[in-house]
Amino acid sequence: MSRHEEKGAADCADVVLRLFEYVDNEAGPVDRARIEAHLDQCGRCLAEYERDLLVKALVRRACACEQAPDTLRSQILTRITATATSVTVVEQRRPEQG
Repeated sequence: MSRHEEKGAADCADVVLRLFEYVDNEAGPVDRARIEAHLDQCGRCLAEYERDLLVKALVRRACACEQAPDTLRSQILTRITATATSVTVVEQRRPEQG
């Protein structure tokens, strides 16, 4: 496999992993532009994108008459707002000059 093919495969893997963000309009502008450019050139990823759109439409249609129970909605909102981030700072020592 050539270096270009390996890079293309990595790009496809990344795009496929991020398609739900793109489909749900959750991708940032830079990622959105990168994914759109890739979809314009890659038939396999475009087909995957179209399948994701179809699945989303089918779920929307199948669940249109169902509403999540209030307790479930509350639990989901609590988990979303309770996300925390921690940062650890590690000090690096410089090698002694000699």
